[in-house]
Amino acid sequence: MLNKVVHLFFIILGGTIGYLYVPELIRILNFTDSGWASSPYLGMIIGAIIFFILSYWLADYILDFLRWVEDALIKLPAMDLFFGSIGLIVGLVIAYFINMPLQDINIQVVSQVLPLFITIVLGYLGFQVGFRRREEFVGLMKTNKKERRRPLEGEDADLLIPKAKILDTSVIIDGRIADICQTNFLEGTIIIPQFVLGELQHIADSSDTLKRNRGRRGLDVLNRIQKELPVKVEIYEGDFEEISEVDSKLIKLAKVINGIVVTNDFNLNKVCDLQGVSVLNINDLANAVKPVVLPGEELVVQVIKDGKEHNQGVAYLDDGTMIVVEEGRDYIGQTIEVIITSVLQTSAGRMIFAKPKLLEKAL
Repeated sequence: MLNKVVHLFFIILGGTIGYLYVPELIRILNFTDSGWASSPYLGMIIGAIIFFILSYWLADYILDFLRWVEDALIKLPAMDLFFGSIGLIVGLVIAYFINMPLQDINIQVVSQVLPLFITIVLGYLGFQVGFRRREEFVGLMKTNKKERRRPLEGEDADLLIPKAKILDTSVIIDGRIADICQTNFLEGTIIIPQFVLGELQHIADSSDTLKRNRGRRGLDVLNRIQKELPVKVEIYEGDFEEISEVDSKLIKLAKVINGIVVTNDFNLNKVCDLQGVSVLNINDLANAVKPVVLPGEELVVQVIKDGKEHNQGVAYLDDGTMIVVEEGRDYIGQTIEVIITSVLQTSAGRMIFAKPKLLEKAL
């Protein structure tokens, strides 16, 4: 069908050009003195035939170009296409008003060539601005909507729509986010950016076995969240091409959509805090729900290795919390009673310091 449309377009184009210019060409070249030879209708027929023959040579190239444009438009996210089109329309409208006074100038270059140039340039710039700044426009729209939205009388502000949660690569590979989603502790839409998926796929394709397994684990976790858990999951198709680092893209996305970054990366946590971006750290949640251990309590642990400092031993609780046992190097491989001396808790984890109970009794 498209092939026939291209041929029909060439016939109409050739007929129009023949009608307008072939009689003039015959008159200039002085082919014949016959009046019928300079008839515009004869020129229309000649132009239509010539362009119809040319269409068989050019049709394949034009069809390939149209299919390429069609595939590019289909693959383009709807939001990108929408804002790009809006920008194009705005650019063309501005170009129209700029070109209006130029039409009255008698200089041919100014009245005919310059308006075409202005239209093309402003149309292109309008499309690029709408396409590349789409995230900012969406963020502004959401911000304005939230500013207009006020709790009604007697309405609880907590019932308003919660912010979207943006998952980073580390928290997906960690896997605990799936269990947290299953317990309904995370409210709102779960956003998985396309650039995070790309990083996960790159890790899953790594030649390093450990990295490959971590990447595949992350993809399995995402598959579970999307298909098995009662949460709303959206894939964010946009990208910030001017930013190379994935962590920076996450922070930018959180600012644009007014979302919350979910991570267990200590450094990303700190950068989000510095830039005023809301962040949820899975390690903070894990530390908060761990059994409370207070200084002075007694525990039974197995010292498994020596510590960094002199005469230190290291043991672990069942949940993986590290216990540094002062003067515990001599007890490596033994199960002993220890007394908690202090607890250090940060976003990077929790560390417990203790000393052997036997030493306490000796004193």
